Amino acid sequence: MTTDRNWDVRLRALDALADPVRLAVVDAVVGADVSPGRLAADLHVRGNLLAHHLRVLEQAGIVRRVRSEADRRRHYVQLVAGSLDGLLPGSPPRRVASRVVFVCTHNSARSQLAAAVWRSRSAVPVASAGTRPAERVNPGAVAAARRHGLRLGRARPAHVERVLQPLDLVVSVCDSAHEELEGTGREHLHWSVPDPVRLGTDEAFERAFEMVAGRVVRLAAMVTTNGDVA
Repeated sequence: MTTDRNWDVRLRALDALADPVRLAVVDAVVGADVSPGRLAADLHVRGNLLAHHLRVLEQAGIVRRVRSEADRRRHYVQLVAGSLDGLLPGSPPRRVASRVVFVCTHNSARSQLAAAVWRSRSAVPVASAGTRPAERVNPGAVAAARRHGLRLGRARPAHVERVLQPLDLVVSVCDSAHEELEGTGREHLHWSVPDPVRLGTDEAFERAFEMVAGRVVRLAAMVTTNGDVA
């Protein structure tokens, strides 16, 4: 049975979504984290008006703003996990891609974990790469994958220039890689995932795994290959 508190949460969320601009913001961040500046430009909304809509969505627990780990002056708008559950009917929009490529700076942890989860969830081909690849996959990432029944033992970091192909769906999983890719003009989705290597603890790697795993599951439901489209 639905409690009064649950009804209040749902009603507050639905009220926040009952505006075309706020609904467009949520549509934009369902699959990726987006900077307020990019949202304002894409939605043709003035910055001060967008700030108002973001506050309403934040107060309803639908989105949050996270600070970039690379350029601390920048923020990204991120969908709160589970905030739309039970609210919006219908199937998620489909994306067509020949392959999904997860990118982070060193290709030693977050992008490797995301690719490993993807392989367990989707038949769409997957790869990972780094803008400045390390010499090896971080042992903390290997251990985190192993705890979840996944293997990274044979994975090797690779440079984006050797991996990316024109029809790939590229997903950056760190702020630094995202900001580097922006400079190249390469279209991509962005997930702002904190770097677990900075802390180096099992807890940090576990949190990174959980963040990428949840988003991989949602994205996998949206992506199909060309061969799957009638």
